[in-house]
Amino acid sequence: MQIVDEILKIKKVKNTAVRTVVLRHLLSQEKAQSLKDIENALVYTDRSSIFRTLKTFENNKIIHSIEDGSGMIKYAVCVKGCNCDPKDLHYHFYCNNCDKTFCLFDVPFQNIELPENFKIQQANMVVKGLCNNCNK
Repeated sequence: MQIVDEILKIKKVKNTAVRTVVLRHLLSQEKAQSLKDIENALVYTDRSSIFRTLKTFENNKIIHSIEDGSGMIKYAVCVKGCNCDPKDLHYHFYCNNCDKTFCLFDVPFQNIELPENFKIQQANMVVKGLCNNCNK
């Protein structure tokens, strides 16, 4: 629970019971989570509260969203020091078999040279294939 309190304090987000359980859940996962995944795990928390919490976290750069082509937006906790700036961009891996999405923080992201006066605000970099469990 201490890490949840620390993250919310650093990002200047008021701590509530729903925010605590949602962030604790996201921190405990090895893969990105959809709203449906989170709902299924937090059965005593209503969908609209979870959704509002995810949007608050996203707006305050606690989590980032991933459009992996599965038709559901997924969410993952940002790494320490991330401000969701272009320097913080990273690839994601989507498993075509089990539908899990993973952040690939250790895979170097190549800088994109944009024309003059262009500014990156968001990028969707998804690699698709089979994860280590499905490739056995």
